[in-house]
Amino acid sequence: MFNSTHDTRDRYAVIGAGPSGLAAARNLQKLGLPFTGFETYSDVGGLWNIANPRSTVYESAHLISSKRMTEFAEFPMADSVADYPSHRELCGYFAAFADRFGLRAHYRFNTRVLQVEPVGEGAAPLWRVRWSEGGGGEAREALFKGVIIANGTLAEPNMPRFEGRFEGELLHTSAYKSAALFEDKRVLVVGAGNSGCDIAVDAVHRARKVDISVRRGYYFVPKYVFGKPADTVGGLKLPPWLKQKIDSVILQWFTGDPVRFGFPRPDYKMYESHPVVNSLILHHLGHGDIGVKADIARFEGKTVYFKDGSQDDYDLVLAATGYKLHYPFIARELLNWQGMAPQLYLNIFAPRFDNLAVMGMIEASGIGWQGRYEQAELIARAFKASGSDKGAQFAARKAGPAPDLTGGFKYLKLERMAYYVHKDTYRAAVRAASAELA
Repeated sequence: MFNSTHDTRDRYAVIGAGPSGLAAARNLQKLGLPFTGFETYSDVGGLWNIANPRSTVYESAHLISSKRMTEFAEFPMADSVADYPSHRELCGYFAAFADRFGLRAHYRFNTRVLQVEPVGEGAAPLWRVRWSEGGGGEAREALFKGVIIANGTLAEPNMPRFEGRFEGELLHTSAYKSAALFEDKRVLVVGAGNSGCDIAVDAVHRARKVDISVRRGYYFVPKYVFGKPADTVGGLKLPPWLKQKIDSVILQWFTGDPVRFGFPRPDYKMYESHPVVNSLILHHLGHGDIGVKADIARFEGKTVYFKDGSQDDYDLVLAATGYKLHYPFIARELLNWQGMAPQLYLNIFAPRFDNLAVMGMIEASGIGWQGRYEQAELIARAFKASGSDKGAQFAARKAGPAPDLTGGFKYLKLERMAYYVHKDTYRAAVRAASAELA
């Protein structure tokens, strides 16, 4: 049992010290709500700290959104930071954020949360948190007033099952760190999302051959437009159908038609899936450095058979097939898990409880860390208002019909899109809920 000199039942537990966890900690701090943070690794930064064993970034990893569209508003990145910062710059940024607001002192590092469960009935029970320290020490536990889950969405690999047996190396991109892995190998990258395209570009400079296997078409967005980061250009508010039409035409002016390089034509409209933000993948395709292959049918030895009837031999197959939501320490029903993801109010609040929240379970084009900071601000205000008239009104809204966060876009029914939102619609909804609780 946890031996403490103080009672934790007036404190909130924050699980994770990555960007979302730090945002949660900062906003609890601002409202004077006591909390204890739990972090498996020895320092802050989450996946952006490449030394963290749970980190899935690689040596060449950079943001795909620009710094000014991504940073915390109350803590801007220095002018000296690159437009698209590397993981090294970002790790330093989060360390500086934690130092600026004295957040490290609130965390128990080298501590793995084992279980989170409610104790008692009603919408605001106490929560028992069990954890172990130092890589498997004796389990301890304590009761907390509420819990914020912020352990990230990009740590648990989504590894597909392939027919047959591959006798070369078969890895998920979560295991990829350095382009040295590709030295003199025939490489097949499976999946052309942002990580897949980044890693295929890395492989070009070391591998004997690089191909990329895809099952659907993609929209490719350059990182710079008219010499400026692409996400800082434009911004006109248009109906979804018109924005899709105009932006897809403008995009072809800058990138051309990826179909000519062998990609399938997208069977969905722009913005209905996350675009690929990469200025180099089409460059290398155009130079013949990367080949496009169809979806995989099966493996046999080192031969990969594709669904279009073609085949080729490889030494390494690297699955860039994304990640699964992973909250192993809490029962799924407590998070109202339905289908591919928890169904939470504003992607944050568990319907049954007023003191259980999830940070960072959102994906959107350009949502940035400020979008997550606004989530944290709403959580802190909701927790602060618990038991008041405002808190009761918020709880009633939370129990009502879920707001439409799609912005009118029809997102693909994929696991990675199960918690996708439209940035402007989502941030407006979170800000409005937060303002009512202020």
